[in-house]
Amino acid sequence: MQYCQPNQVVAIRYYTARISGRTDPQAPARQHAYLRALSSLQPLVTIHYGSFLATKRWAGLVQPPDFRPVGALAPGPVPQVAYVWKTEEKGSDVNLGVHLVRDAFTQAFDEAAVLTNDTDLIEPIRIVTQEVGFPVTLLTPVNQPSPGLIRVTTRVRHITPYLGPCLFPDPVQLASGQTVAKPTGW
Repeated sequence: MQYCQPNQVVAIRYYTARISGRTDPQAPARQHAYLRALSSLQPLVTIHYGSFLATKRWAGLVQPPDFRPVGALAPGPVPQVAYVWKTEEKGSDVNLGVHLVRDAFTQAFDEAAVLTNDTDLIEPIRIVTQEVGFPVTLLTPVNQPSPGLIRVTTRVRHITPYLGPCLFPDPVQLASGQTVAKPTGW
């Protein structure tokens, strides 16, 4: 009888950007707590930062517009456009794609797993699976992942059933002896 060998995780790369508290003043503190908890898993886990870009832009409004709070607009003609904050995470997907391809070409792994539904990663994943020849599993947080991602990955695993057992303990003990508590509302 032949037994399947479990995969050995050799590295976890986490890609993110520090968020602003413009719309939710507590969001940066919650993110900081999570990143500190992740740091308890070093050297296995490394964190790679992109950045957030917030710009003011004119944008078309859906029609009919939906305002919060309701009735926030003065009576009269409904505007077609509004000046809005556009927030974009920049660099995280590029960093992930570059590291994935580099690590494949340097044979830093035998198989990769990528947790995303970002179609910007189709080409790096395709290079790894089709040109380098290493399997890539798509770990997906959504019921219907991008068809483009499905086409280039070796297999798809839905992560929702596995989330419970993978949560950090509350609190997380850091190497320094400090603890990180789970933020309220999480």
